[in-house]
Amino acid sequence: MTSWLVGTLAIRSSSASNRSSSASAGAASAAGEARGQVRAVIRAWEIPVDPDIAVLLTSDLVTHAVIGWESATITLAVRCSHDQLRVDVYDTSLPLPMAVDEQAIKETRPGLALVATLATEWGSFLTFTGKAMYFALAFQADWLRIEDNKPSSEVW
Repeated sequence: MTSWLVGTLAIRSSSASNRSSSASAGAASAAGEARGQVRAVIRAWEIPVDPDIAVLLTSDLVTHAVIGWESATITLAVRCSHDQLRVDVYDTSLPLPMAVDEQAIKETRPGLALVATLATEWGSFLTFTGKAMYFALAFQADWLRIEDNKPSSEVW
């Protein structure tokens, strides 16, 4: 049986009606907040994944939602099962993101190359209020947390 720990954060980006530098600033702000939340969850729950990869992919999904789809409100859900970390980014837009190879064919909206390359699995699905994009990272059995790598205070 899979057990899930879930954390959710609502992120409000800047107004999507002003698409120029305001959208970029909103994306940076929302992505930064999401990165901090994911890093905090990984530490608090002691999840054996590379936190740098997790926050990079989180930033990619949030930025994609804010800039690519003009989403004004984003909900971040972080889940942890017995063998993986999963991050879902919910937004209020309807178009689903396309895979990298689809992008080359259609040449419209940007694909999610980082997520497609680094995640164990990823995807998107429609919700009642828009869509969700997600990625999962498998636990790394040999991953050392930063706290485990600190020098000992004992003298030999």
